[in-house]
Amino acid sequence: MHRLTVLGGCGAVGSTAASTLASSEYFSEIVIADKELKAARGLASKLGPDRVSAVEVNADDPKSLQQAISGSDVVLNCIGPFYKYGPPILGAAIAAGINYVDICDDMDATEVMLELDGKAKKADISALIGMGSSPGMANLLVKFTAEQLLSDVEAVDIYHAHGGESVEGPAVIKHRFHSMEMDIPVFLDGEYKTVKLFEESGKALEEETDFRNVGTYPVYAYPHPETITLPKYIKGIKRVTNLGLVIPTSYAQLIKEMVRLGLTSDEPLEVQGQMIIPREFAVAFVISRRDGLLEEAGIAEPMGCLKIVVKGKKDGEPHTYVFSMSSRGMGMGEGTGIPAAMGAIAMGEGKITTKGVFPPEAAVNPTDMIQLAGQVIKSSGKGDSVPIYIEHIDKDGKVESMPLNL
Repeated sequence: MHRLTVLGGCGAVGSTAASTLASSEYFSEIVIADKELKAARGLASKLGPDRVSAVEVNADDPKSLQQAISGSDVVLNCIGPFYKYGPPILGAAIAAGINYVDICDDMDATEVMLELDGKAKKADISALIGMGSSPGMANLLVKFTAEQLLSDVEAVDIYHAHGGESVEGPAVIKHRFHSMEMDIPVFLDGEYKTVKLFEESGKALEEETDFRNVGTYPVYAYPHPETITLPKYIKGIKRVTNLGLVIPTSYAQLIKEMVRLGLTSDEPLEVQGQMIIPREFAVAFVISRRDGLLEEAGIAEPMGCLKIVVKGKKDGEPHTYVFSMSSRGMGMGEGTGIPAAMGAIAMGEGKITTKGVFPPEAAVNPTDMIQLAGQVIKSSGKGDSVPIYIEHIDKDGKVESMPLNL
């Protein structure tokens, strides 16, 4: 008997992970834990009340967290924003002695959680953090390239674009604000550095890139944790960047303007006799404008693409591999939720044996995970194979598509 608890199981990512897991037989019991108990019960009933149940959880209340995860073999944490909830929820799992998986894409939260490595080892648990799309599959495709395709990896540039999901909640918007406000880590010329989005250091990294089956978009620096974890595990690497965009461009620009104009402060302001928190106003305003901007851009369905460009050498000659995972009709929920479900399965099946707190490239076999992805995608009815498209560019600049040989 294996029991899995999905924290934040009613969100876009959590519900996708829960439904993906419910369509398989890897866990005999699945618990959907969410602050919205009515919605959690509805989803549990839809997915199968014989195996899926619901509980209420308040992520701000340690006792509520402990009760929600009690008796679980694996906890899958999908509650954001992770800069707020990642470390305390991981701490609760460590205290309970329960193996843990999450989708954390906040760099600062990742650093804090990695510092819990000693406590996790002492508790004899495994904690896989950042098992989504980027980070997550991006890390594993880089590791796959280092192990199977190149003898030396020199540079990794990760790009992502997505949008058009049916809804975006406040936690997602706050995560975007947070990502734009902070110092953004990059790994350039073999050294860790930071850039700021609205300063020349950040603007120097901006570029346009083509996303397979999605379009060409301008991308800017994101503080995703691949830039701080990949250099620790891929020896000899000299460059790691992460650039992205939420589409349409007009929507991304609106979010950037909220931050640039200083409208994302948590300091209350008095407006006509009422105290207003600028960040809460900014979140509400962005959400109110979103549907109109999607309509103006002609985006009527979710879409997204993760693109990883890996450069290096084999037998002394330069080679470049470009991986693209794109979809239409599926967005962030599927792009992040399905890899999260795979991470939970791998943890529950005992395929992850490392103890402590670690990113995907530190303890996950990329070949095993890609094969598992094919099984999960088929069983959930979301396709017939893993949607990874690979291009190889040789020393002469010749471009050829290649199959994913495992």
